[in-house]
Amino acid sequence: MKVSKDLMAASSTPLVLAILADGESYGYAIVKRVRELSDGQLEWTDGLLYPLLHRLEDAGHIESRWGRSETGRRRRYYRLTAAGTREISEQRRQWAAVAAALDSAWQDLREATAAPLPAPGVAR
Repeated sequence: MKVSKDLMAASSTPLVLAILADGESYGYAIVKRVRELSDGQLEWTDGLLYPLLHRLEDAGHIESRWGRSETGRRRRYYRLTAAGTREISEQRRQWAAVAAALDSAWQDLREATAAPLPAPGVAR
């Protein structure tokens, strides 16, 4: 199943913050972790991740530093700030509200579509 760009974008902030709550990471490792967490359902591109990391850094939710990989290549590492930890709590609260609203709407839809339709010409 392919997840829409809108849903991927909407879920990107809480996912990145949650991944960084586990510890410092870098771009490719974040993309790989998202793929693992979603069982391959979410395939992020650099075009989604790096602008998000810049926005989160500008907002003070993460900070970055330059370091070296095991092979000596320069790599930018990201970590959560105290503000980022607070933001995770807020993101979880908001996602719980959205999930509850969707569950309720879909339950109402199931009930409405499960009811027999009136015969043609019969008013509801």
